Amino acid sequence: MFRTGKLAAAVLAAVVVVACSQPIEVSTIQIGRSLNVDQSVASQTTTFKPNETVYVSALNSARGDGTIQVRWYMGSQLLSEREKRVSFKGAGATEFNISSATGFPPGDYSVEVIVNGTSIGTRKFNVTK
Repeated sequence: MFRTGKLAAAVLAAVVVVACSQPIEVSTIQIGRSLNVDQSVASQTTTFKPNETVYVSALNSARGDGTIQVRWYMGSQLLSEREKRVSFKGAGATEFNISSATGFPPGDYSVEVIVNGTSIGTRKFNVTK
């Protein structure tokens, strides 16, 4: 009987862990030049100079976990693809950035944000001289 009690406790613990886990839901995508301490974007803009770092932040308003991925494009050309595995106990922000040592050529760019394999939005931006 003692072993059955341990098994029941283990099953209950597993059920509680699974029940508490939920997929992350991103509610806002920010883009800009700098970050706040919490990794949200401090200075939002869609126009950048060639030598500036471009930041994107995916904000979630509740707890959850999963994978957040970004794809950076110049026109239709893929420049970079990155992902982060995240787990939040409440609201939070996940930051990604891109920069170029030689400077970005002027033109139209975009960043796509993908959460757990599903595209949730694209933000367009441009680089000017």
